[in-house]
Amino acid sequence: MLDRSSKSDAENNFDPLSEMLRGLRLDGVEYGRCRLSEPWATSFPSQDWARFHFISAGAAWLQTPSGEWLELKPGDAALVARGDAHIIASKPGLPPLPYERLGRKEVCQGVYDVNVQCPDAGSATVALTASMRFNIDKLHPLLQLMPDVMLTSDLAKSEPAIPHLLDAMAREVEMDRVGAGGILARLADVLTATLIRTWVEHGCGDTTGWIAAVRNPEVGRVLAAIHLEPDRDWNIAALAKIMGASRSGFAERFLKVVGETPAHYVALVRMHQARRWLGDGMRVATVASRLGYDAEASFSRAFKRIIGNPPSHFRKKGEGAEAVQDFG
Repeated sequence: MLDRSSKSDAENNFDPLSEMLRGLRLDGVEYGRCRLSEPWATSFPSQDWARFHFISAGAAWLQTPSGEWLELKPGDAALVARGDAHIIASKPGLPPLPYERLGRKEVCQGVYDVNVQCPDAGSATVALTASMRFNIDKLHPLLQLMPDVMLTSDLAKSEPAIPHLLDAMAREVEMDRVGAGGILARLADVLTATLIRTWVEHGCGDTTGWIAAVRNPEVGRVLAAIHLEPDRDWNIAALAKIMGASRSGFAERFLKVVGETPAHYVALVRMHQARRWLGDGMRVATVASRLGYDAEASFSRAFKRIIGNPPSHFRKKGEGAEAVQDFG
């Protein structure tokens, strides 16, 4: 049993953002190992999942969702966290071919070899591209605050593990050994988790708003609790207890730091989680029951009020994933 001083130390050392990252999971969905003969350009449409690109040999350029061109050198990797539309090419300005139209050969489940051969081709680029799904909604504040594109070259100086992971990926791509596809998939998962953690720790230190609220010693533990258990029936009394304040004091402090009422914030988190469950194929009635609604109709009205579309707009057959990578 903790004595009073040790309990106080534990509370002082509590890091809400780390707690939230510990509960964040990454599901690898599909990986493509590409051999691209210059000149080449490939477009990637907008999707709900993140996109990851690693350049093992040769070089490439990435056009960000905002239209800026970024150079990717051998050993560089880029994460498009929100899955926005973008282009990668051997040089800027080439007409792109949609990624879905590239020839693909399945190596193992969810891993493909992609080849693009062009007449009078020059040198080849070897790359790994991947689709990755987070266990949080695309509109989660953490994903919304991330830059359009994260580059390993920008974050490697703050995290010594990144160059080692990139080296390991490069070796697997080049050696083409049995099982390389599966190992590359796992390395890509780990690298993506590391990139996000490094950005949170070092790349957004001056960020205001949501991350600043999470780092607030009083409000942060409340936000962490809400995000870790979005299906819990939260009320003001329960949230105020987590903060260690009166209900009125808690509500006032929460509104000042977060910029919205506790009730509205809880509703946002719950409906964003509901949107994800619906996208995974969960029935509307099941989602409504899981969130504590007695009637599907009342849940549907609340969902449409917050998200803007009815639940049926988002419900589709979910796609499974083999790998799960924990953050933290």
